[in-house]
Amino acid sequence: MRTIVITGASRGLGLASSAHLYKQGWRIVAAMRSVDAGLERLRAATGASVDDPRLVGIKLDLGDSSSIAQAATDIVEHVGAPDVIVHNAGLAAAGSAEETPMEAWHQLFATNLFGPVELTKALLPAMRKKGSGRIVVISSQGGIRGMPGISTYSASKGALERWAESMSQEIAPFGLGVTILVTGTFKTEILTEQTPDYGDHNGPYAKVYEGIHTTGREFVDKNAAPPEKFALALSAAIDDDAPIRRRTVGPDAAGLYIMARLLPGNLVHKIIRKAMKLPAQNALKNA
Repeated sequence: MRTIVITGASRGLGLASSAHLYKQGWRIVAAMRSVDAGLERLRAATGASVDDPRLVGIKLDLGDSSSIAQAATDIVEHVGAPDVIVHNAGLAAAGSAEETPMEAWHQLFATNLFGPVELTKALLPAMRKKGSGRIVVISSQGGIRGMPGISTYSASKGALERWAESMSQEIAPFGLGVTILVTGTFKTEILTEQTPDYGDHNGPYAKVYEGIHTTGREFVDKNAAPPEKFALALSAAIDDDAPIRRRTVGPDAAGLYIMARLLPGNLVHKIIRKAMKLPAQNALKNA
């Protein structure tokens, strides 16, 4: 029986992935802040009984070092070295780099980067001893290219990818590998009121936000995919055997990834500006 640890398993992409992999025969270690509520949702989605050994709930707050240490200890005690760790839990924030408060920067980096690093460091000794395993990090389009209006989120996901790339070189000799999943747009809470908006929509960036919000709402309404599609992609990714593999999930992520790799940076900047209906260079100068 193979074991997979999925953070943020109580809702969204984590819930859909946990349910799908459970039905495929995996033992799910669902790491989440609210274990009782999360397990209730997972049992409803999977049909698992209360005492099912293939569904294990672990309390985890990625912003709390003591919680991470305890979670790692509990995981090893319950299931030993996991076969896969999926760093799915994450936070987002909207607003310009200038208007997003520093406490939001610290919070996003704690959850999106430092927490995954700390949990991985705690579990790597057992995985190295086992001599096999995979670490999957969930990135996004903001990790490919810094996107306007979500600079904090983009920065944290870009840093997550660079950490994963570096670590893959270090752990490959021990039989371990890394997969980076770059996600497109999915219908989850991260697109709703769960994401705080720190932008002043009547302030100096009002025209910038106007274009972003208009195009963003239109795109989400037309193109956001159900989380179950992500679960299928993750199911394929966890069987990767290369030292490192990067996959895109969704046509929007694939399109941006190809564009960012093939086109000059200035041209990508111009394409994004026009696609998101942002003001042109110098348009707000001296406004």
